[in-house]
Amino acid sequence: MDTLRTQVSVAVVLLLSVGCAFGANGPTGNHEAARARMVEEQIAARGIRDTLVLHAMRTVPRHLFVPDNMVSRAYQDSPLPIGWDQTISQPFIVAYMTQALGLRGGEKVLEVGTGSGYQAAVLAAMVDSVYSIEIVEPLGRQAMERLDRLKYDTIRVRIGDGYRGWPEAAPFDAIIVTAAPDHIPKPLLDQLKVGGRLVIPVGTESQELVVMTRTSTGFERKSILPVRFVPMTGEARKP
Repeated sequence: MDTLRTQVSVAVVLLLSVGCAFGANGPTGNHEAARARMVEEQIAARGIRDTLVLHAMRTVPRHLFVPDNMVSRAYQDSPLPIGWDQTISQPFIVAYMTQALGLRGGEKVLEVGTGSGYQAAVLAAMVDSVYSIEIVEPLGRQAMERLDRLKYDTIRVRIGDGYRGWPEAAPFDAIIVTAAPDHIPKPLLDQLKVGGRLVIPVGTESQELVVMTRTSTGFERKSILPVRFVPMTGEARKP
């Protein structure tokens, strides 16, 4: 009887040991390690120095913002398809655009192009409130459900055309656009606070990432990077 009891005890200890090892090194641990490598090798190594941005990129679980069949590629150095001819941007581009906003914490930010909700989640890790607009209704509904499930309570998502922004919530400390029009929408410029920045890809065949800073007398424009984004649809496409 004592021998049987000893064998059972040993078996229980072995099972617990295996369970603990899996908890530390299984899927959750692997995602955390992959996210840490992503930040160090793809983002910090390329010159992103903003500590708020780096912290947000280390914190937000990117693998929860991609389709199930893309989870294994979530932390790779590339954009990924998310359905409806849309993509989640390359991690470096997310970090680069976010750093270009010049956020210091506590701001109110508008995002045009919710997509999967990942960029909004990164912003929410840095600021007080995020307003995000998605023109593709099923994608926007999916993002709403995901952000609600993950308890991103400071993000508000609206389905609609983001060309004219979110006037009733304006002015914003910063605005980020994740699809490319062929010109900069004036309504978005009008909704910036003085000192605020709009970061937006502009162009058709050839695109550039542009930062517009509102001053007390107008706007300053700076082109910072050649990029490739999906085109902005809706009113932006009208002649």
